[in-house]
Order: sequence, then C-alpha cells, then structure tokens
Amino acid sequence: MANYYYLMAGLPDIQLSDAKPARSIAEMKEECEQALTPKDKKILYFFYLKWDCRNIVRMLKNPEAELDLLGNLTPDQYQDLLTSARELNFNVHRYPAFMSEFVRNYAFNSEKKGYFAEDAMMYEYLQYVIKNCPNRMMKEWCRLTMDINNILTAMIARKYGWNVGDFIQGDNAVTELIRTNSTKDFDLSLQYDYVKELMQIVDEPDPVRKEKRIDAFKWVWLDDQTFFEPFSIEALLAYLCKLEMLYRWEKLDPENGKEAFRQIINDLRGEARVPEEFIQNNIQMTSNK
Repeated sequence: MANYYYLMAGLPDIQLSDAKPARSIAEMKEECEQALTPKDKKILYFFYLKWDCRNIVRMLKNPEAELDLLGNLTPDQYQDLLTSARELNFNVHRYPAFMSEFVRNYAFNSEKKGYFAEDAMMYEYLQYVIKNCPNRMMKEWCRLTMDINNILTAMIARKYGWNVGDFIQGDNAVTELIRTNSTKDFDLSLQYDYVKELMQIVDEPDPVRKEKRIDAFKWVWLDDQTFFEPFSIEALLAYLCKLEMLYRWEKLDPENGKEAFRQIINDLRGEARVPEEFIQNNIQMTSNK
C-alpha cells in the first residue's frame, strides 16, 4: 500500500469552521495526478465521478449549461455520452452503465411528479461506488452517506405523517429496518450508535444549523477513519471529502457560524457519537497489517 508522506505533510490543515478552503479541489486533483500510483488514481476516479454525474444532469436540463471541469470526462465526452445513450438500445461501455441508463430514461422520468434528477443521479452514483470501488473507506463513506440520507428522510417523513416507504431509496440492512419497524427510531439505535445523534439532528428547527450538524458528524467520522493512517490513500480521500464540504459552505455561508461548527465538532467528539462499528473495523484492519 502506497504512503504519501510528502503529499499529505505538505497539505494545509483544514477545519470545518474555515471560512475559505486553503486548497482548491482542482489544485488537489492536479497534485494527485502527479503523485499517486496508477492503482490509487483509479480509486480517485470514483471520487471525481460525482462531478461527471452533476454535469450530465445539467446538460440534460440545459444543453448550454456551464460545466464543472472537476469530473473525469471532457465536454466532448459528455456530449458523446448523451448522444450515444439516446440513440442506442444498449449500454455505452466506455461510460458507467448507470449514466447511460439515466440519460436514456430522463425524458420519461422528468415528467413524473416529485422527481428530482439531481437526487436520483446521486443515488445511482452512490450505489455504483458501493458496488464497484476497490477502496474500503470510499465504499463505506458512500454507504454511510446513503444511510444518513435515508434515516433523516424517514424521520422527517414520519414527523409529517407521510408514507415513509415512498421516500426511501435502496435495499440494505438500514432500509429494511426502516420499512419494517414502526418504533420511533425504526429499531436502528440497537445496531447503529449514530442514530441517536441523527434523531436529535432531525429535530433541529434551524435548517442551516441542521446541515452543519450533519457535516460535522461526517467530518468526525472521516477523522476516525484515518487516525491510524495519516499518509494513506484513505487520508487523501478524507481530505478531499472535507474540501468538498468546505466549498459547499463557502458558497452558502462563507462567514457565519464558525463558532457553531467548532462547538458541534467538540460535542460530537466529547460524546463519542461516531459509529462504533466503523471505528472497530478500522482498528481491526490496522492491527492485521
């Protein structure tokens, strides 16, 4: 396994309370292209694929839309994907199959009531990474993201008396409990320690603070995943995931809430709300090396 001492040691420290990221994701992509092994570059492909997915949705909605060049594909490749998917009745194998299928079905799905293309595409992206990425942490990160989305959605749906099953995506242990249990926490707290924190988050009346608490939770999870291997590809992936969060908040809320972020992080660490099963898995895998 490659260790990136020089690359990681040279990166500026970042905190969720930072008003502006110290390094751009584009700069990081260029540095990684020069420093990573071919094997690890393939892992980062899965990270940057989310921008390809977002660009595809943008082009489906507006062929003249401005594209984010952080993805893996070029503008010509995006156009090729859209054209090929629409004209052919089979998957275009030079691109992930789920992207071609999404494009092919978009015209029909976009007419459905309550259809949100961005959410539908991100679900397909998460599923693709979970099934195909060779890196354990990247798979677990996407699985955690999907589970958090489903748990929070289910709790909100129940709060407003909606049919929970109409809003849940995917089939795994978490969604099965959500669909088959009527208890307040869907019996999830018995297996997932972090559900107690999510139950508090869903009751947060301030939508901005609610989003910050979710990101703070994820930030601490990333810290725990990489605590024992600060120069690994996993540490680099965690850094990129954190940068992505910072850039989202820079656009939404560049100055407000720094102290709130610090307090949320401290509370999470102090109360050990990071999923215990992920910590134990990380310790076990480290001890076996």
